[in-house]
Amino acid sequence: MANPKFLNFIDGAWCSSKSGKTFSNINPANKDDIIGTFPASDAQDVQKAVESAASSLEEWQKTPPPKRGEILFRVGEILQNRKEELAQLMTREMGKILREARGDIQEAIDMAFYTAGEGRRLLGQTVPSELPNKFCMTLRDPVGICGLITPWNFPMAIPSWKVFPALICANTAILKPASDTPASATKFVEILLEAGLPPKTLQLVHGTGPEVGTPLVKHPQIELISFTGSSQTGQEIAAYCSQHHKKVSLEMGGKNAQIVLEDANLDLALEGIVWGAFGTTGQRCTASSRLILQKKIASELTHRLLNRAKNLKLGSGLLSSTEMGPLINQKQLEKVSEYVQIGQKEGAQLLTGGHPYREGECSKGFFFSPTIFTNVHSQMRIAQEEIFGPVLAIIEVEDIEEAIHVANDTSYGLSLSIYTQDINQAFHAIRAFKSGIVYVNAPTIGAEVQLPFGGIKHTGNGHREAAQTALDIFSEWKTVFIDHSGRLQKAQID
Repeated sequence: MANPKFLNFIDGAWCSSKSGKTFSNINPANKDDIIGTFPASDAQDVQKAVESAASSLEEWQKTPPPKRGEILFRVGEILQNRKEELAQLMTREMGKILREARGDIQEAIDMAFYTAGEGRRLLGQTVPSELPNKFCMTLRDPVGICGLITPWNFPMAIPSWKVFPALICANTAILKPASDTPASATKFVEILLEAGLPPKTLQLVHGTGPEVGTPLVKHPQIELISFTGSSQTGQEIAAYCSQHHKKVSLEMGGKNAQIVLEDANLDLALEGIVWGAFGTTGQRCTASSRLILQKKIASELTHRLLNRAKNLKLGSGLLSSTEMGPLINQKQLEKVSEYVQIGQKEGAQLLTGGHPYREGECSKGFFFSPTIFTNVHSQMRIAQEEIFGPVLAIIEVEDIEEAIHVANDTSYGLSLSIYTQDINQAFHAIRAFKSGIVYVNAPTIGAEVQLPFGGIKHTGNGHREAAQTALDIFSEWKTVFIDHSGRLQKAQID
């Protein structure tokens, strides 16, 4: 296949990096397939992007919010029309199977239409004053220039969670996509421009975290950083931003669990476990990496799950028969392999998988066999640390109280799930779970854009993406008092 050359988008033009350096983007299902060559940018490119974003900020803020919304609506229409083309590229670039890639694009479509509607709302508040002839209200002001750092596992959905709310709130933005999925980000920016976005409003800078992400975080003119990625990197970003009075929104890791109680619909639970653990090859922050089973049904469900996992069809996500694609790169393959060794050394029993999968055409990619451990206790590293691969740890418990305790017993708090047909137990779990997202009779994955997304503890820093909560990230509240009494009035005194 051809090896096309892609560019940054800075200061209203497509351009190479200042250094002229490049990197290659490969298909994780076939290392011989090069998607393209991309600019290996650095602080010089970030500086130029910031200057351009600053120059366009005032004009974009003067654009009426409904007009900004109309641009995003057109983005949604273009994404709809090009959904299959974009999904094919995403699967080739990132590895997820086609129907999942289509879902990734659909989430960006949903976010475009949802956020476009906010252009005619951007709700503030009017409240009564304690004094006569005085009017009180709140407005939303833009933050300024936003640095948006996005991961590779949802290369259009997650940029849409950040770019669209940032733009509707009248900010300008610099998008730094993951270097594993730069082609999807390029198409994303092309579509925004095609929809009529003023060219200098959004910048696209390709490159690595140290070379682009760090200068972006540390640039004094960047007012806000929105980051999705590892907890360790997020903590470093948070520490710097707090010292330099930058606004920061973090969406980080998860160690999510599905609980299955003895009264659950086991057929339904089985489908949810397979999807939650092995969908996207386990490479979701909401993936189900722990399975907590009540002992009475543990043996039966484990046996059925083992049979399903052993028979999952691995291969290129472009093939309709494929059920699970590759890991993203060699580094991730090595990380997952290392965790399998850790689990075995800790005394967990490996039921299936645990090794790279190199049969047939899979020998050309970063495939890993679906992996299940049993005899796991909650303090093992494989039950505590995010692996980000197709590895599931089964923990057996006596009752719902022990199940909830185990589910909550990690440093993360993103998504938890319970399968039960007892409404009392379901509501007990909803109240007791320490997580930002709760599912009942469904796996730990499946966000919808009209609802807040994010978690607690080491998963986030108190913000939520999507829904109206995203507006609180990308805007600042301004409180306005209008006194039309014609005299000095003193709140709390008069």
